[in-house]
This record gives sequence, C-alpha cells and structure tokens, in this order.
Amino acid sequence: MSEWPDTPVIYEIGTWPWLTGLSRRFGRPVTLADVPGEVWDEIAVPGIDAVWLMGVWERSPAGLALAQHNEDLQRSFREALPDLAPEDVVGSPYCVRRYRADERLGGPSGLAAARAALRGRGVRLILDYVPNHVAPDHPAVSLNPEWFVRGSAEDLAADPRGWFGAGEHVVAHGRDPFFPPWPDVAQLNAFAPGLRDATARVLGDIGDQCDGIRCDMAMLFTNEVFARTWGRWVGPAPEEEFWPQVFARVRARHPGLALIAEAYWDMEWTLQQQGFDFCYDKRLYDRLVHEDAGSLRKHLAAGRDFQDGLVRFLENHDEPRAAATLPRPRGRAAAVAIATLPGATLWHDGQFDGRRTRLPVFLARFPDEPDDPESRDFHRRLLTAAATVRGGEWHTVDTRGWPDNQSHHDLLAWSWHDEERRHLVVINFGDRPAQARVEAPWPDLAGRSWELADLLDGRVFTRDGDELAESGLYVDLSPWDFHLLTFR
Repeated sequence: MSEWPDTPVIYEIGTWPWLTGLSRRFGRPVTLADVPGEVWDEIAVPGIDAVWLMGVWERSPAGLALAQHNEDLQRSFREALPDLAPEDVVGSPYCVRRYRADERLGGPSGLAAARAALRGRGVRLILDYVPNHVAPDHPAVSLNPEWFVRGSAEDLAADPRGWFGAGEHVVAHGRDPFFPPWPDVAQLNAFAPGLRDATARVLGDIGDQCDGIRCDMAMLFTNEVFARTWGRWVGPAPEEEFWPQVFARVRARHPGLALIAEAYWDMEWTLQQQGFDFCYDKRLYDRLVHEDAGSLRKHLAAGRDFQDGLVRFLENHDEPRAAATLPRPRGRAAAVAIATLPGATLWHDGQFDGRRTRLPVFLARFPDEPDDPESRDFHRRLLTAAATVRGGEWHTVDTRGWPDNQSHHDLLAWSWHDEERRHLVVINFGDRPAQARVEAPWPDLAGRSWELADLLDGRVFTRDGDELAESGLYVDLSPWDFHLLTFR
C-alpha cells in the first residue's frame, strides 16, 4: 500500500462488542475471519483512510477474574449495561496476556483476513501496543522478571495494593504517577535493556500484521516521567530515551509503519521528537468541550510541523461519548473543526450514529440505543467534504469586526489551498450570532467574480473578487454555525 497520507482519517472500532453486534445482526457467530463484505463496505467509505481494531490481543484470564470481583468495575458495567450478564464481561484489552490475536475473535488468521479485506478497499489497519504493563499471567512475568519493576517483601507489606508476589519476586502493579495502581497488570521497567530489545521485537511482529500501531500511554516511558514515577526502584535513567532506541530497530524492519502515541500532559512535542508520527491532541479536545474560540485560536497558533503530527478527536474508548457531552449545535461545530484541521482525525464507532453510552472496555456487548439518522447523514457529508478540503497549504485566517460589533471574536477561520483548489472554513464557536469580515487569504482574487460553494449544505454564493481582496468575505453565522467553502 502507498505511503500514509499527510492528514489520515482513522476510524476506531471496539473489536469484541462490534463482532457481538454483527453476530446478532446476521444471526450467526461472526469473527474477524468472516465479517461480511457489506460490513467492510459500510466502514471503508470515502474519507476513511485507516481502521483501528481496538482490542484484538489475547486477554488475561487472571485479569478477568480480578474484574469479576471488583465492585467499582462491576458498578460501571451495570451502568453501561443494565441487563449485564456474566458472559458480557470478557476482560480488559489493555491487560494483555500475549500479543496474539484472540482465538475467540478469529485468531491470527482472522486478523489477517480482516487486514486483507480492508487493504482491498484501500484502507489501512491500526493495532494496539501497551508498553507500560502486561497481564500478571503474561509468560514474561516468570520467564523474564528482570524486565519488570521489582520491590521487596517490605514493599509488599507496606503497600499490598501497589505490589504483588510472583514466584520468588515482588513485582509492582502498573500505574501512572497521578492515579492509584491498576490491580490487574504488572509494571514493566522502561530502563531495563532487555525490555527495550523485547519491545522492538514485539513491535516488529505487530508491524507484520498491520500498517500502524497505537502505543497506549506512551509518555509513561519517557525517561523523565518513568524516573519520576518509580524513583529508587529503577535507578538512574539510561543515556538514551526508550522510544528512539526501540524505533530505530522497528523502522529498519517496517519503514512505512505509522506510530501513534496516546499522549497527555502536553508531551506531544516531546513524543514527536522521539519518533512518533502522530500524538493525541488531548488539549484541543478539552478546549472544544469546555472552552471558547479564543483559547482554540491560541492552540492553533502552533507551527505546522507540530500540527501535522497531532490526532484530533471528540471521543474515543477512554472519553465520554460526544453526543452526551457536546450538545448538538456545539458538537457539530467541534466536529467541523477536527475534520478540517491539519494532522490526523479520529472518529469512534457509534459516534456518527449519536450513541451516548460509553462502554467500558471490559464488556463484549453494546447496549441497545436508537440510531440518529440525522447525525449519521451529517457526519457522512462532513467526511466527504473534509476529504476535499484538506490538502496543500493550511493557514489560520484573521477576522475583523466593527467598533459596535465584536462578535467576530467567536469565529474560527482557516484556509487550505494548492495549485488547483482553494477552501475556506469559518466556524462560529459561540452561543450568539456572529458577523465579521474574514480576511481573504489569496492576493489574486481581484478582477474576477467568484462562486463560493458550501460543501456541507450545497449553498452557492457569488462574490466580487475586488471586494474580497479589499475588504474580505462578509459572513453572518448563527450560533455554532459554519461554512466549508470552495472558491470557484
């Protein structure tokens, strides 16, 4: 398959509940080996470049047993699935026992069949890797204890929630520095040379099976964060960072593999510099959900080299459903933003249909929810329009108001253009009407008449080029309204 596009659009699917839904739909067991072609056609629509099959690896029986007896988890399961049955709880996809496709999902041959089906439709496949931890019954816990953060009997006695006994060793439960330990996983040691070698091998093996790898909580394995989290138990940091050392070997084996970091704490630039192609843009997500146009403009002032390496999203398996957290007008304005900015765009299965229940990753079944055909139609049109818009040069665009009308501060505007196409995106990211003159970003507009076609609703506006060049484009947008304009 050709190189990854500069602005890939990724569609995340929770593999296990998705297959359960397909089994109910078709009245037979469906695995990755035999997903009907019509289903792949429904997913691989124009505008989708990659599918992320989240949760394909072998899940841990030990982790499942812990989940079945954890009251907090059980409570969250029942909130998502009021008719919860024991068979609905299948364990966490981030409590990995082996990096081998789970047989209950179709096994390695089923995964290969899914990849072939996607590739035949021009769509790439993304899979997960969890660098920070493995299941307590992962073979390495007993075979390679030197790969793990280890403590003493005194550590276990002082903090039984943070440590567990593994044969003759005491091993730390996985955690990040800001939350209690995760009780179902064993903490790997980023400073152990043997682990770095093993990680390169595993990532290479995963790369044999896909086109991109999403690395869970990737910032935890930077030297600074790992040393701060584990201190005396792991000793001084090595001279070389974890990810550059590992990626050098992975790139030699798979030069075209896309490497994607789940990243928080404003560490996107650090991880980009350490070799990741794309990093989660969690800061943009928070601003779209909670803040105003002014904060978004500041965020988008960063350089294009940084912007190109970000993943924009409104939901994923870790975040609440957008339909539940973003009321429809604001949600649609936010969707237009993430779909037309540089970098990668991430959509989540069910997001287009307006699903409102965030499903815990331990569960094998979605609750029954009514689809929202209007939401589905809007997002499909947005996919098509965004694929047309994004390409070439991207720039933010200034807006101007008048002394008695400063509503232009609620507007966001940017342009895309190449030798053949010119596009302008204007979004009212506010709860009041906004009027402004939007700076025309192209100096050669004068002397001609222009048709401005809105790619989302089909409206066409005729404007004089001299006025556009001298005064800018006049816009009058209702609260949370937007234009995706192509200039002809």
